Amino acid sequence: MPVKVEDIRNLFESSSFFSHIGFEIVRFEEGNVLLKLKIEEHLLNVNGTLHGGIHATMLDTILGMVTRTVTKSKVVTTSLTVHYLASMSSGELFAEAKVLQQGYKIAFTEGEIKDSKGNIIAKGTGIFKLIRDK
Repeated sequence: MPVKVEDIRNLFESSSFFSHIGFEIVRFEEGNVLLKLKIEEHLLNVNGTLHGGIHATMLDTILGMVTRTVTKSKVVTTSLTVHYLASMSSGELFAEAKVLQQGYKIAFTEGEIKDSKGNIIAKGTGIFKLIRDK
């Protein structure tokens, strides 16, 4: 039975980790996902800005989500590169990604996190191993 995009969305939304961080899916279509995060105090580091691990988590999540919608298979991150471009202490963040290249076993994906004004906060790339059902 083919995997449906809605099933992939439900999988993420039912994840306790996904909800614990506070992610919200704004748009979820094949190759077109928009993820939102409201910055909360518990996500800040000792400097009072969003912890870098949250940036990395948001990028890893959006990259994986988009890769799954395109490949219709489970994926595992094998490499994640994050470029931190600006800090934030409050407001909302939005992440989008696109698959740049896909093979049978791996996919290369890039994404961005922006603030509500469209300023780029972080960029990232990921390589994902595709877990094909036999």
